Amino acid sequence: MSGGINEMMQAYNKLHDKAPVRATGFEHESFKVGINVMLDSGHPPDMFSYWAGARTETLVNLNYLTPIDQVWLEAGLDSIFSPTVQKACTYHGHKYALPLTQHYAAFFYNKKLFEQHALKPPTDWKSFLIACETLKQAGVTPIALGSRDKWPAQFWFDYLLLRTAGPAFRDKLMKGDKPYDDPRVIEAFAMWKGLLDSGYFNQMPNLLDWAEAAKLVHSGQAGMTLMGTWIIGLFENQLHWKQEEDYDFFRFPIINKSLPLTALGSMDVVLVPRHGRHSEVNKILAYLSKPEPQMAMSRGSGAFSPSSAVTLDFYPPMQQRILKTIRSTPNWASNYDLSTRPCIARQGLDMMARFIDSPDTYKTLLQQLAKDTCLSISPPRSSQVPHD
Repeated sequence: MSGGINEMMQAYNKLHDKAPVRATGFEHESFKVGINVMLDSGHPPDMFSYWAGARTETLVNLNYLTPIDQVWLEAGLDSIFSPTVQKACTYHGHKYALPLTQHYAAFFYNKKLFEQHALKPPTDWKSFLIACETLKQAGVTPIALGSRDKWPAQFWFDYLLLRTAGPAFRDKLMKGDKPYDDPRVIEAFAMWKGLLDSGYFNQMPNLLDWAEAAKLVHSGQAGMTLMGTWIIGLFENQLHWKQEEDYDFFRFPIINKSLPLTALGSMDVVLVPRHGRHSEVNKILAYLSKPEPQMAMSRGSGAFSPSSAVTLDFYPPMQQRILKTIRSTPNWASNYDLSTRPCIARQGLDMMARFIDSPDTYKTLLQQLAKDTCLSISPPRSSQVPHD
């Protein structure tokens, strides 16, 4: 087991050695299927880590989970988690999730390469395009993308849509209330196509994974990559780069100044199945909300703690700046495959992969996705809301 869970459980077990908690790890993709099988069989784990957003909402709608309002109330969690974090943990008026980690998607760039070409981190679309063209003319690939596993491409669609159509429209699209061939979606893909047509991405992105794309930035073959903050672990632990010296970050540039800014990323949470030892689990959840285990999880995972009780000085300087950016941004959105129901997410990610290979087909691909039968099937909703 890795990614901070062991560190967090060890912190708990030191204080509760008579009733220790054992964590079991699963391969990422197999877990997405396996947890549904366990929940459906009536023999799930007492609690499990999952992703906030549509994936959790799907389990709530299937009546697989129990609310943890009592934990939030008795531990006073509304005072340490921001309204945006609280919203990510609330479904149909009840708290179902305890937040553990928060990852943020941003541009990470080769700082020395930018300095060599007199480039500053762009803040708007015009300066972003200038930076891309400057790097291209210097023989450097401006943007590295490794979309072999499909999901790394989603950040481009997410941010282009958020920066041109806004979070309210994107939320409606994610819920199925707007079609994928809406002019605003088409506009976002047209802008993405423009970047591809301009040669700003590396060739054949679908042949690389995200880490291979990050290594292009590390080697100086590419200037920047749009990726989640887990890239920090790769840069520092494996490639021995130093933040603010070898690499740095900037948020996705502003395109339409009239739209409210939205930070994009993922939030890991703990969920509790309907069938289980709720009284014991509630005690564990209350502990996991405290600063010490949240910091242990952060150290092990490289992610941020969503808790405001974990102060900025816990993090290195660049990560402090990232966290300030997250906390000062008025809106938070989960990335595409966590904002849509699983069947839609699969279809959407497949469509993005095909688009990257054939950018000219984007209108046809969006029209096909708009007609997909998956979009017309509403998820089943629970007939009653179970209580603690």
